[in-house]
Amino acid sequence: MYRWLPRGGEDIVRHLPPRILTIAGSDSGGGAGIQADLKTITALGGYGMCAVTALTAQNTVGVRGVQEVPPEFVALQIDAVAEDIGVDAAKTGMLSSAPVVEAVADRIRHHRIERLVVDPVMVAGSGARLLEAEGERALRESLLPLALLVTPNLSEAAALSGTEVRKPDQMREAARRIAGLGPRWVVVKGGHLEGAPVDLLFDGSDFTELARPRVETPNTHGTGCTFASATATFLGHGESVPDAVRLAGEALQAAIEDSLPFGKGRGPLDHRAMFKRGQ
Repeated sequence: MYRWLPRGGEDIVRHLPPRILTIAGSDSGGGAGIQADLKTITALGGYGMCAVTALTAQNTVGVRGVQEVPPEFVALQIDAVAEDIGVDAAKTGMLSSAPVVEAVADRIRHHRIERLVVDPVMVAGSGARLLEAEGERALRESLLPLALLVTPNLSEAAALSGTEVRKPDQMREAARRIAGLGPRWVVVKGGHLEGAPVDLLFDGSDFTELARPRVETPNTHGTGCTFASATATFLGHGESVPDAVRLAGEALQAAIEDSLPFGKGRGPLDHRAMFKRGQ
């Protein structure tokens, strides 16, 4: 039952939850990747499904190893889910290599998945490289044109746009350039800016700024994954892109405010906060 942030004071009740597919890597520490996605989808009233693209050995300190899943098996997972259960919305995260990106893009086209959120995961918060250079090219050329929304952070926006992104005006230029690659909407996340974080949403012609209070905590592992999967879930519930992005930001804020001091590095979010505050 979808009860997160009721519209007009009334709960939105869906007897069947939207079917949300996450195509991403596994995080053995549980804070990011597939694990964070499925927690988010469930907390926000969706039915979560997954296609695992890579296995990572990681924790709050860093990534110790990556084992890529063969592209044909990634495609098989997507087919198995789409042909039987169906997909109302999907998000992509870590795709690791060009062959995996191409396989995912091919299956997205084949199954005509229109509500697609692309989180262009390239580098882990610890600095570990999660997408090879040729994979970045494939992401630009094959996957971004299929996206309803792409959700880069500042460093990802810089890589995709080929321009420096450190200030709000640079975020606007990056959003324009990324939109030129084919996605219908772009949100450049401003969490790494100084001061209050401001996300910049661009529809190809107009900009919308979405500000949130900054939470002083080191425990922010998995914020990008959580935001993208939350947005996909709200899109699956039938929300417009601007409303889905806004609601996802508010849900993420709750999870950051209740983040967990686990581990010796950047601790995880508490995805239960989304469920508790949505009641």
